[in-house]
Amino acid sequence: MLDILAEPFFRRALLAGLGIALVAGPVGCFIVWRRMAYFGETLAHSGLFGVGLGLLLGFSLTLGAVATAIAVALLLMLLKRQRALATDTLLGILSHTSLALGLITVGLVTGAAGDHMDLLFGDILTVNTRDVWIVWAGGAAVLAVLASLWRDLIAMSVHEELAQAEGVAVQRVELGFILLIALMTAISMKIVGLLLITALLIIPAAAARRVARRPETMAVTAGAIAAAAVVMGLMASATLNATSGPAIVLSA
Repeated sequence: MLDILAEPFFRRALLAGLGIALVAGPVGCFIVWRRMAYFGETLAHSGLFGVGLGLLLGFSLTLGAVATAIAVALLLMLLKRQRALATDTLLGILSHTSLALGLITVGLVTGAAGDHMDLLFGDILTVNTRDVWIVWAGGAAVLAVLASLWRDLIAMSVHEELAQAEGVAVQRVELGFILLIALMTAISMKIVGLLLITALLIIPAAAARRVARRPETMAVTAGAIAAAAVVMGLMASATLNATSGPAIVLSA
């Protein structure tokens, strides 16, 4: 165990995982408070379609994941205005449609969607120094924007109509938060994978909710739980030769 801790690839994996965890905790709190778990999963699934488009058209996979997540989020915001289908039904349609499109698009490029299974379940042990910098820079940007939206998001989580009556720009704040989830999805893609990032957002926040009494305390506690899950998951992965992304989620 001590030998693997000395390996550069393991230290890079640990740094990248902690960078994701410290951001996933606070962002996940709002996902839990606002009951947006299924929404987060839909954005993660749409990210795979963006990856497929990036592979097909030859541009950045991260940019593709962010772009499609934003497009799906905006589409959902428009579709929510209609009354024929409930929001959870719309989420189910968009989630599985984008996942299917992603698998097909990736398959068109590689010949088999299985060639990029690491995009679905992550491969944190393959991150390089550049990936670590991207994770920490992206994470810092997410936390900075989250801090600026904190009070408005808290007000909306308590009572959205009352927050709007008090002057909160509800649609603008909601769009900003959606963009944060999209960015989180993109920078987490290589760490825990598109199918598992929602779990890392939700599970630590749900656990922290049981012990925290203040929003700030819950955010810090969720980040600490997510960080502990990353460390435990990587240790389990090294000891049991298990896939790192699922091991991190199970540790959470």
